[in-house]
Amino acid sequence: MAIKYIFLVSRQAKLRLAKWYTTLTPKEKTKTIKEVSLVVLSRKPKQCNFIEHRDTKVVYRKYASLYFIAGIDLDDNELLTLEIIHRYVEVLDRSFGNVCELDLIFNFQRAYFILDEMIMAGELQESGKGTVLRVLAQMDETEAAENAERGWADINLEGVAKTAMLTVQEFKQSFTR
Repeated sequence: MAIKYIFLVSRQAKLRLAKWYTTLTPKEKTKTIKEVSLVVLSRKPKQCNFIEHRDTKVVYRKYASLYFIAGIDLDDNELLTLEIIHRYVEVLDRSFGNVCELDLIFNFQRAYFILDEMIMAGELQESGKGTVLRVLAQMDETEAAENAERGWADINLEGVAKTAMLTVQEFKQSFTR
């Protein structure tokens, strides 16, 4: 099983996450994302979730407003790839509590960390949800301990980020008036 890439795309064709396991130029990556996204987004819900694109087989699955897309070798197992995508979504759900597109936008580093725990160099490394979630819990504990050492334990970083976003939105609205 050799995964070439995994990316997440919204219904509006906005790229939300991309992980490449093959070497391509930035131009080739952009072209691949655009071509594959257009094909996947144009397909009807009752159509098959497998497509051949150039020298890869594209396997995708839609969850809520996001399309989880993986490119694999032509001779690889599509059903196993669908299972890997589903397992990734399950871990995201457990980690975020019913994951949504905004969770991935504002916590993209966590989404990448989960993906890196599961897949390394295009190969499935850990399929156990419990194992990945334990590693995430350890990461959270370590981060909390480091924040406490720095004196940041009392600071609500999520609140600071939301306040900053509101300030940016107010700034943008002042220009549109």
